[in-house]
Amino acid sequence: MRLNKFIAQAGVCSRRKADELIENGQIKVNGKIVKELGTVIDEVKDDIYIGKRKLELAQQKVYFALNKPVNYITSATSAQGKSVMELVKTIKERVFPVGRLDKDSRGLIILTDDGDFAYKLTQAKFECEKEYEVTLDRPLLDKDKRLFERGLELEGKKLHPVKVIGQNGNKINLILKEGVNRQIRRMAEKQGYEVLDLKRVRIAKLKLGNLKEGGYIHIQPSDVM
Repeated sequence: MRLNKFIAQAGVCSRRKADELIENGQIKVNGKIVKELGTVIDEVKDDIYIGKRKLELAQQKVYFALNKPVNYITSATSAQGKSVMELVKTIKERVFPVGRLDKDSRGLIILTDDGDFAYKLTQAKFECEKEYEVTLDRPLLDKDKRLFERGLELEGKKLHPVKVIGQNGNKINLILKEGVNRQIRRMAEKQGYEVLDLKRVRIAKLKLGNLKEGGYIHIQPSDVM
């Protein structure tokens, strides 16, 4: 098994984050620091450590949907601000938030200890849809809607096309298939709009529904994909 996959299945983080841990020299295999990406280990015979903690494959994965309020960051720690993990202290398993939802935004996020599941939700190649309700400071013009749907360029990178649906005054719903940092806010700003409110209402087929803000519920992978 690849080392990054083992770390993800042990419930530490996603495979992408596992690669960062490996490159930063935070993972030991049988007492030796391993920094080479793509390292293959024997999940039965080898001892894998992060710091002083020995990693073991999780026996049964867990999945939760959370309605994130504003002013919380989607991080497993509170090192850079108030983490969503403070909202789920009663969860006994070592879960982590999947993907990004910036501090100023609210709505649906998923927490799990299943790194492979997180990988499929966050990698652009899997084209997992995320839907957002967005309130702008003024109605979106047709010319800007067409730009969004063709795919804007941000900092030299061409974005995937964004689907614009349900426009009502200065409110729109946007469907994205990739997760560039603060993408919607940056897209809007580039065309001269200000985002007044941003709420994620759907991930794949899982909808936020009437889940109360700050609340969370247990879900299954089949609810999402």
